[in-house]
Amino acid sequence: MGRGKIEIKRIENATNRQVTYSKRRTGIMKKARELTVLCDAQVAIIMFSSTGKYHEFCSPSTDIKGIFDRYQQAIGTSLWIEQYENMQRTLSHLKDINRNLRTEIRQRMGEDLDGLEFDELRGLEQNVDAALKEVRHRKYHVITTQTETYKKKVKHSCEAYKTLQQELGLREEPAFGFVDNTGGGWDGGAGAGAAADMFAFRVVPSQPNLHGMAYGGNHDLRLG
Repeated sequence: MGRGKIEIKRIENATNRQVTYSKRRTGIMKKARELTVLCDAQVAIIMFSSTGKYHEFCSPSTDIKGIFDRYQQAIGTSLWIEQYENMQRTLSHLKDINRNLRTEIRQRMGEDLDGLEFDELRGLEQNVDAALKEVRHRKYHVITTQTETYKKKVKHSCEAYKTLQQELGLREEPAFGFVDNTGGGWDGGAGAGAAADMFAFRVVPSQPNLHGMAYGGNHDLRLG
């Protein structure tokens, strides 16, 4: 039995469509390779699948560009003229935009104003005022943001400082006292009943004129 005819129309199922494309692409590439070898022909094939994947085949004796050049010579036309003209039009348009922008920048800097009419000068003044307001608004926003950030940093530093004070057991106002060196040696220790975190300073015995000296009735000069 012969093979049944396949109706030539778009395959709706995406999976079947991709499988068919892969099989037939392989067959076309094989036929092109055989035609190149058997007939010494120069063959070039370019394919794009429905997913945009690119495939090509070209005879080993040439390349794709060479095939296109020979094709243009054979039909007597250029495939790149239209594209080149479009590129030239795009380039000219971009040059006009660039020239206008440069002129506008110079005018906003106070240059090239001689050729402007009153209405144009008035419009330029309004544009400059609007730009100035926008710059000021942006500047104040940056200043406000930086100020809030610095306030948060200062607050965090103060909290960290208080935490360290609590951990080290430091006092904001240290206590001082004077101790007469009449009742003990130079051991640097505090007198009886003194706090453990007090430091005593005693008078040298060779200076009797300082003995009995006190501050506020207290003979201890202490550091807290």
